[in-house]
Amino acid sequence: MGYNVVVVGATGNVGREMLNILAERQFPVDKIAALASRRSLGTEVSFGDKTLTTEDLDTFDFTGWDMALFAIGSDATKKYAPVAAKAGCVVIDNSSLYRYDPDVPLIVPEVNPQAVHGYAKKNIIANPNCSTAQMVVALKPLHDRATIRRVVVSTYQSVSGAGKEGMDELWDQTKAVYNPTAEVPPKKFQKQIAFNVIPHIDVFMEDGSTKEEWKMVAETKKIVDPAIKLTATCVRVPVFVGHSEAINIEFEEFLDEDEARDILRESPGIMVIDKREDGGYATPVECVGDFATFISRIRQDSTIENGLNLWCVSDNLRKGAALNAVQIAELLGREVLKKG
Repeated sequence: MGYNVVVVGATGNVGREMLNILAERQFPVDKIAALASRRSLGTEVSFGDKTLTTEDLDTFDFTGWDMALFAIGSDATKKYAPVAAKAGCVVIDNSSLYRYDPDVPLIVPEVNPQAVHGYAKKNIIANPNCSTAQMVVALKPLHDRATIRRVVVSTYQSVSGAGKEGMDELWDQTKAVYNPTAEVPPKKFQKQIAFNVIPHIDVFMEDGSTKEEWKMVAETKKIVDPAIKLTATCVRVPVFVGHSEAINIEFEEFLDEDEARDILRESPGIMVIDKREDGGYATPVECVGDFATFISRIRQDSTIENGLNLWCVSDNLRKGAALNAVQIAELLGREVLKKG
């Protein structure tokens, strides 16, 4: 016996990836529905070897459905998630709307699976920000061993984090660089993204940080440990898929780089590729389409007493969004609903 599953926002990048991953991981599905807005009504999407026709989100009845994976942004989620939750369908939401709600668990299954039992307060579970999700997978096993005091992280985030419009803008601007008569001014991003980097993701806040940077701080505290101090600089780079992060960690206790490497190799969801030779590390190109979070360049930081540096790369459409949502669904089914 399987689950009745709804994918909301099935025609978007993340929604399509959710359907792909549900099929790839052979999630126990009895019935599945693909929902979209009316402008995308009737669009066909793939689910394994099946083709689904999208249904109208506005008129859909969530009664009798076990769980709904939402990938439609905060505004639409605010309208439709409570409707699904009230009908008894557990919402797994990919937007930022519920992440900081104390009555909604924010979950990365490799890190805080026990939090899933808090779903019942609102019948909603939140999926973290893409840059946070991959980072905390790496931080948690190291924190368990040596207690993290402070993290300094710089992110190099792909344009797919800004949706299809971001990917299209990079593609169009890249072509325009080689065509002197073409000009593609920035629309999705604040400045030209092709052959450039932009130290600005989301809106600016009063203290000079951006909201993306604030999200990493707040979410790490909620998922891993509120005592961790974290500062972030988030940068958009001309990469289509795959977020990268340079992470500096200060621990309460000394942690040798070799022990850290061994810990990470044994930790769920992590692939260590760390050879001190040309090409002995992971880059975004290699991580696309993979489930793992890749860790490379593990080394001591000699400028502080108990410090390590590492490089973290992951497919942001997978671990940063769709994969984590499906993993939450698996966790919910295994630990709570217990039908599959």
